[in-house]
Amino acid sequence: MSRESDEAAQMWVEKYRPKTLDEVVNLKDVVESLKAFLKTPKTMPHLLFAGMPGTGKTSVALCIARQLLGSQWKTFTLELNASDERGIKMVRERIKDFSRYGRASFDIPYAIIILDESDQMTSTAQTALRRIIETSSRTCRFILVCNYSGKIIAPIQSRCAIFRFSKLADTDIVKHLGNISGRENITLLPDAAEAIAEYSGGDLRRAINALHTAAAYARDVVDVKTVLQVIGEASPKQVQLMLSEALGGDFIKARKMMYNLMGAFGLSGSDIVRQMNRELFKVSYLTEEEKAELANIIGEYDFRLTEGASPDIQLSALLARFRKFTKVKGQPIERRVNVG
Repeated sequence: MSRESDEAAQMWVEKYRPKTLDEVVNLKDVVESLKAFLKTPKTMPHLLFAGMPGTGKTSVALCIARQLLGSQWKTFTLELNASDERGIKMVRERIKDFSRYGRASFDIPYAIIILDESDQMTSTAQTALRRIIETSSRTCRFILVCNYSGKIIAPIQSRCAIFRFSKLADTDIVKHLGNISGRENITLLPDAAEAIAEYSGGDLRRAINALHTAAAYARDVVDVKTVLQVIGEASPKQVQLMLSEALGGDFIKARKMMYNLMGAFGLSGSDIVRQMNRELFKVSYLTEEEKAELANIIGEYDFRLTEGASPDIQLSALLARFRKFTKVKGQPIERRVNVG
């Protein structure tokens, strides 16, 4: 298979994964600090990358491996997903064996061990890992990748330089999606790009996967209708209308719209609750206090759904609470949701 055909068959999230630190999206402070370390590789400490999924932690770790190890980076990089092998056996057998051998004859500063989802390791495994990190600094460097640094034991944290990755801004995601669509000869309409960015919640990997799927459906032009179909979300306008009916006191109409959303889009109860929470804060005629009270109600029913309660019954009860909320306040809230 030729290189061109091989690239065409790749998932976009891999095809457009950054190969160098300069290609990383919106992590200027992190990248500049890491570049300073890479100027003198032998003094670079072990690293701990923490932050929400899809913000570039693993990609940055692989960029470091490429820059430090050159063409031999695959040979001298051990990449493990700690959530798959989270016990002490993995530490003692795979990590210890890889870390103990010197590589001076290969003209590289050291080998690199990347532990993805390291916060899923057991405390016993982390304790064993601490000792290996302590004794193997001459032959290798560890890059620990996690979502929650608080789940990493303190002795490991103290032996690492910690970098925190924040979620990406919607504007950066929209810009990156535009670059990808241009390279793929696809027209991505602005409102479609914004819908993907909002759906992704700062997770660039999720955004790229959504674009790839939408492009497969649309082929040449990706519009917001295609995006909403692909990501399994209703139009914000439809959710706003449902909220408007409930807040205006028409429970029966709001409930009917809720069932239409579930049937037409195949949405789960949790999906609808998440969208209700998002659209609630766009309602201009509610006060901050009212939004806070309604958000508290939404949180209660979201918890019920995670506990396994019946989605349609709980969503009906949620809409009834919204209607009752307006009555408690003294009168139905005027329906002035912007649905344009």
